Amino acid sequence: MATPRVFIARHGETEWSLSGQHTSFTDLPLTANGERRVSATGRAMVGKDRLIDPRHILKVFISPRLRARRTFDLLVGADKCGVAKIVVDDRVQEWNYGDYEGLKTDEIRRLRKERGLDPGDKVWNIWQDGCENGESPDQITRRLDDVIAEIHDLQREHQKGPRKDVLVVAHGHILRAFAMRWVKKSINENPALLLEAGAIGVLSYEHNNIDEPAILLGGAFIVPDPNEEDEE
Repeated sequence: MATPRVFIARHGETEWSLSGQHTSFTDLPLTANGERRVSATGRAMVGKDRLIDPRHILKVFISPRLRARRTFDLLVGADKCGVAKIVVDDRVQEWNYGDYEGLKTDEIRRLRKERGLDPGDKVWNIWQDGCENGESPDQITRRLDDVIAEIHDLQREHQKGPRKDVLVVAHGHILRAFAMRWVKKSINENPALLLEAGAIGVLSYEHNNIDEPAILLGGAFIVPDPNEEDEE
C-alpha cells in the first residue's frame, strides 16, 4: 500500500502560451515543438518504473480544450490506462478570461486603467480581481473545490488497498489555483507557483491520510516489487 497521488499536467506549448497571450476558450493546437516536448516527457516519466505508473491510475480528468486532450494522448494515452475512468470535464477547463482573452498581461492592465477599474497605483491581479465578463476567484474556487472533494472521496474509498492515483490534464492558471485549493489556501493569496507548458506537478497526502492533503515537492519514480504481478 502506498500513498495515492494526484498528478497535474499542464498542456504543451501553443502559439499563445509561447507569446504570453491569455488563452481560455480559444481552441488552439499544440505547436510542433509542444508535441515533441510532451512526447519526450511521456517517455521519461510514464511507465511501470516511472513517476506515473498508468496501472495505478484510477481516474483522469481532462479539460475539453483540444490542447489538453492532445497532451493527454501524447503523455499517456487511453490505451495505457487500463481500467481508469477517463472524463472530459468542464470543471478543469482554464479560467474564463472574458474580455481579456488573447491579451497579454500588460495589455490587460492598460485596458483596465482606461476603463477606470484600477485607479492610482493599483495593478490588476487575476487572483484577486478576476476577469471582466469572465470568471471571478470565487467562481474558480467553487468549481475546483467540487473536483477536489470528488478526488478525496475516490482515493479515500481505495485508501486501504493498492495505490490509486488521479491525473488532471488542464491549463496554467487553473492548475496553479488547483494546487492552492488542494492545500486549503485561498487563491487570493496570489500563488507563487510555476507550471511550465507540458510540465507535471504532484500532489499527495501527509501520513497517508486523505484529510491531510499536501504538495509533494519531490516525487520519486516508483520501482515495482519484483514479486508483484503485472496488471494488464
